Order: sequence, then structure tokens, then C-alpha cells
Amino acid sequence: QVQLVESGGGLVSAGGSLRLSCAASGSISSIYGMGWYRQVPGKQRELVATITSGGSTNYADSVKGRFTISRDNAKNTVYLQMNSLKPEDTAVYYCRAFTLYNYWGQGTQVTVSS
Repeated sequence: QVQLVESGGGLVSAGGSLRLSCAASGSISSIYGMGWYRQVPGKQRELVATITSGGSTNYADSVKGRFTISRDNAKNTVYLQMNSLKPEDTAVYYCRAFTLYNYWGQGTQVTVSS
């Protein structure tokens, strides 16, 4: 089993920055990738960014050039640096761990005011 705890959400003005963190614990060795997703009420959860155990990254077109995903293997933590935030980035952001199964964090709210 893998446990994920997100932190770093909050309220920020448009153009501002936030950094989300996702700390993993449990069966860390089974994780081959991690990702950030987001969801707004009434819509499906969507991919924001992923990073493999080898460090390869993938981003949604809507966040390319503004968001950066990274990982600190020593701390078993994945980060999402979000710059130039827009009101449309407002959502609950979820961390996901890819193993034989999928694990999700509890989510952290990000609100961007115009």
C-alpha cells in the first residue's frame, strides 16, 4: 500500500505562484511514476503532469511552460511548481502514485482569483 499526503494549496491572485507537495509513504519501491491531476465540480479529473521514476515528464498542453513537476527521491516527495497562475487553474489538485494499483491523495484546493 502507498499513502499520499498533499500540501501547499491555497488562494493566490492571477499571475502568482504556488508549489504543491506530495509526500509518499508505504510501499515506495513499488512506485514507477507519480502525477498531479485536477478536478473542478461537474467535470472529469484531468491530467496536469506526470513524472516517471527515471525523471521523464509529461504535461497537459494547458500548463506547459507554466508548471513544473519534479521529485526528491530522498524525501519520497513530488512537487508541482505552478507559475503564472490563471483563474482557470482553480481546482482541487490530486497526487497519484502509479504502481500495480493506483493510489490517490486526498486533494488540495487551489483557488486563483482574477
